[in-house]
Amino acid sequence: MVAKITAFGFATLLASTALGGLPASAETFVEHSSEVRMQLDFVVPAAALAKFVPAGFEMNVATQGPAKDCNVRMIFIDRVDITKQDGSAADPGSSQLVYLAVPVKQGQLLIHGLTANPKDAPGPHGVYQLATTAKISRSTTANAGSPIMTDEHWEFAAASGEHMQVTLKYERAAARKTSNEVKFYSAANPAFFQIFKIDQGLDIMRNATVQVRDRVKEFSVKAGGGKIAPLFDGTEKVVSIDALHWYNRGVYLP
Repeated sequence: MVAKITAFGFATLLASTALGGLPASAETFVEHSSEVRMQLDFVVPAAALAKFVPAGFEMNVATQGPAKDCNVRMIFIDRVDITKQDGSAADPGSSQLVYLAVPVKQGQLLIHGLTANPKDAPGPHGVYQLATTAKISRSTTANAGSPIMTDEHWEFAAASGEHMQVTLKYERAAARKTSNEVKFYSAANPAFFQIFKIDQGLDIMRNATVQVRDRVKEFSVKAGGGKIAPLFDGTEKVVSIDALHWYNRGVYLP
């Protein structure tokens, strides 16, 4: 089929070009960050999770694929470089955090987080607590002819008892590049959302559904306390362990 442009449409196109190009998007740039992430996909008690999801949101739990059955993700984040629109460093230019995101029909719903940066508590989504403990260590060992091994430890805790922690050792592999654009909503203010425009390198290291070689050699996770205690009552299950060796994210407001 050959596309047709009416005389009116062609005139409009010429006019917009003369004014500096096609009509600009209404989105407002907030910031860009280059990150390293560790993502744990969980199945947590549905009744407890429902209390975190405001009216108007519908859960979107996958029934197949690598995210099958996951109803909340725990994502540990090292925001290595945070930059403003002109490319200069933000203030601060780096931060570390962990958040819980629920898959919903509208996109992703942020229900809780712990951050090392006081400026991000409670943050634009209104769900972050300041972490009084925030520790990250990550080391990689590479020897010719041997697998590349990485050790990581992430630990965040709030004064009120909420805590999320993971320690693991794994064999690193080449990541698969993917791109995505996702709306991240706030459980505290359901009308608010940001748009994340993402390029990432995803390395699925252990998964309960898809056949991937299990490269996780050591693994332990602890979470609970305070307001998130009902989600982590000992019945929760980890169904995927994913390393994001690189994660480039542009943040926009609608």
